[in-house]
Amino acid sequence: MKRIDDFEARRKHLADMSSEELREHFWSLAEKIVDPLLGLGYEFTSPSVERSILLRMGFSSLEAKPIVEEAVSRNLLGHGAGNIVYKMSLNKGLSLREAGLALAEGKLWDEAAAMFGEA
Repeated sequence: MKRIDDFEARRKHLADMSSEELREHFWSLAEKIVDPLLGLGYEFTSPSVERSILLRMGFSSLEAKPIVEEAVSRNLLGHGAGNIVYKMSLNKGLSLREAGLALAEGKLWDEAAAMFGEA
């Protein structure tokens, strides 16, 4: 079985591009592929995704669980548990760890809800 190679035909629209033009074309195509995925990430989340984010921020699963549970109970999960920790850290002048541990202990939630318009 002979393979019909159509590489030359498929690359005609790229043949006259400079390296810089090819680079820009590549990244524009990459953005087209990734944009819908980012859109899904911004629109949809779940407790397991948010726990995973907190784990990557350095929290243990025992610390992440109460943060996510409280975010769910206060209808804040759509803002992102990691984002809540981050914004509270900035707002209160705390490290990420300090803000996250305070949230895990049940503190700062009224302020977090007010910050995200869910109070």
